Amino acid sequence: MNDTPTNGRILIVDDEPANRDLLVRLLTREGYEADTVSNGEDALVLLESLSADLVLLDVGLPGLDGFEVCTLIKERPETRLLPIVLVTGRGDRESRIKGIRSGCDDFLAKPFDIDELKARVRSLVRLKQYTDDLDSTESILRSLALTIEARDAYTQGHCDRLAQYSVALGRQLGLSTEDLSALQRGAYLHDIGKIGIPDALLMKPARLTPEEFEQMKGHTLIGDRLCGELRSLRLVRQIVRHHHELYDGSGYPDRLRGNEIPLLAQIVGIADFYDAMTTDRPYRRALSREHACAELLNEAALGRRRPDLVDRFLKLTSDGAFSLALEA
Repeated sequence: MNDTPTNGRILIVDDEPANRDLLVRLLTREGYEADTVSNGEDALVLLESLSADLVLLDVGLPGLDGFEVCTLIKERPETRLLPIVLVTGRGDRESRIKGIRSGCDDFLAKPFDIDELKARVRSLVRLKQYTDDLDSTESILRSLALTIEARDAYTQGHCDRLAQYSVALGRQLGLSTEDLSALQRGAYLHDIGKIGIPDALLMKPARLTPEEFEQMKGHTLIGDRLCGELRSLRLVRQIVRHHHELYDGSGYPDRLRGNEIPLLAQIVGIADFYDAMTTDRPYRRALSREHACAELLNEAALGRRRPDLVDRFLKLTSDGAFSLALEA
């Protein structure tokens, strides 16, 4: 087994053996590790287990063509950020538009210029590895958030339930895939700032004093700073900072009012309130679903929550959409 580090791993998809051999020679000479397949179906299967940094994908493949394979790769959550270069002898405008619509990241014309090939590969592999670094950082933050949850036996499973509640409401509202992803991630990271809050406050078996509550509020600002350096957490950061804002302006940390509060933060705030009501806390037993729903309606009536969001959320609870979450 060769443990020598490489510059990256590239999958070559081409039905011509001579083309595959040429690309393998060029790329391995540049320090890349190269894998090859001769058709799109095999490429899709291999990518289920292969950790590639780039795909060089010939357009004129037997069976599924390069456009179709590119579309399928980009539709998979686990490979949607994998850079794809379509290698094609077609230089017409229609083919380029079709390639862009399929989600490809670049084109390489046949016969290709070797220096151009090297430059495009180097640039896209660097981009993929940078994206992987961001994913790793976010994974660390998520693990940290779950560690924080584990400090308090009363909140076990809270992040999982919050993600299910929030995403279900987001789907009900017809939000985009990007927003749904932010709700999922924000549910896990919303309280990450509690890493800076003492255990004595987090697990106090009684209600917090006003002074202690002011200290607890700081977790939103701490979490905001932790997420602030990652552009990939742009939408998530809004949730982390603002999920305790209230519609009448009485929330924290910025006392935002009405639709000044980001929609995603309002969604997570409603889900967070509901989960807090329906789970045991150090200072009280869990409330019934009916009691929690009544509390949410009261929040809306007092102007503390956006009424239409509360109505949509309560409809989901009555339809049994959260049954799996509640069983978790």
